[in-house]
Amino acid sequence: MSGTGGYNLDVQMYLQHFPPTGEGLNDGTAKAVHGLAGGLVECGARVTVLCEGEADSRVRSPRGYEIACFAASRSTVPGAIGAGLRRHVKSLPPRTLVVLNGAFHPSVYAMSRLLRKANVPYVAAPHDPYHPAIFAKGPLRKWAYWHAFERPMLRGARAVQVLDARHETFLRQRGVDTTVIATGNGFEPADVCDEATLRWDERGTAKLFFLGRLDEHNKGLDLLLDAVAELQDHAVARLVLQGPDWGDGERLRARARRLNLNGRARFLEPDYASSPAALIAAHDVFCLPSRFEGFGLSAVEAMLAGRVLLVSDVAGVAPHVSTSGCGVVVTPHRDAVVGGIRTLIARRAEWKSMGLAGRRYALEHFRWPAIAAAALREYQRLV
Repeated sequence: MSGTGGYNLDVQMYLQHFPPTGEGLNDGTAKAVHGLAGGLVECGARVTVLCEGEADSRVRSPRGYEIACFAASRSTVPGAIGAGLRRHVKSLPPRTLVVLNGAFHPSVYAMSRLLRKANVPYVAAPHDPYHPAIFAKGPLRKWAYWHAFERPMLRGARAVQVLDARHETFLRQRGVDTTVIATGNGFEPADVCDEATLRWDERGTAKLFFLGRLDEHNKGLDLLLDAVAELQDHAVARLVLQGPDWGDGERLRARARRLNLNGRARFLEPDYASSPAALIAAHDVFCLPSRFEGFGLSAVEAMLAGRVLLVSDVAGVAPHVSTSGCGVVVTPHRDAVVGGIRTLIARRAEWKSMGLAGRRYALEHFRWPAIAAAALREYQRLV
């Protein structure tokens, strides 16, 4: 075990929708919780992931952490916590720290109230920055929730865990002076493609790719479609968007039709049987023009696949893309996205060297045990 003294600390990580059996980790937040939990175990901490489901259950993950699922409340009150989870919180031993995962979620606020009543310290891990763009969709309801629930939850935390140190600015601007700790995201060994299988096409139409949930506003997918339409030479690039539909799929398809992107923009259903890196490796340029983004786990997977990237400047992965030289960083605006795509296409002869540089960087800097060791040191100081 590492010399962190982690066995003196019991870390419990709450994510309401975490898979009770530990299988089917298709959601980015669940994958991040899984990676950090496994890394913390490697560092010597006792770790339990708390979730809610149909019935009580407990299983041991192959990564060494326990998954404790509690029967969800039958109450119609948003965020109501079931009796079993309430009893669990009240029985937590000393030197326990709970990490609450999620933003603008009633169950996270309800858990924070339970923990404060039980005098159990907690860390708020929203996974998204409180960037102005996060308040732009449904602003009245979002701001009302912020003042009544979200900000009090953040202020009551022992610390707020952000995925990029730059995201502290948004908390301070909104009156949250809670201690901030920054931890990035990492990768699973299964996400790493065999380098011998990677190829870089030097000719033909550039294959642009987005992998993730079809969330138009958050992921900036309207900007991406507009940018492809702006490329005057139709043979320059084609776009594929793949992922689960979070309610915006038909609107995005309609936008593609209005822009006359017939044949230049395709929508694919999720493919959970294949590794994300393998899906990404079948394309040339990975695009993540998000209006707000905590880190961008799919961008890490693209780096592991040796692809060149276009990412928005607010994403936590953006400084790493710049430092490694594996892509371009743009503001989430149509003209900037168009310029970024054109820049990458103009550098096509460099795609292999850029992609390999990003891959080497990711392999060195995004390992979960190292990320978890830094997080654990911060957790110990908090307790």
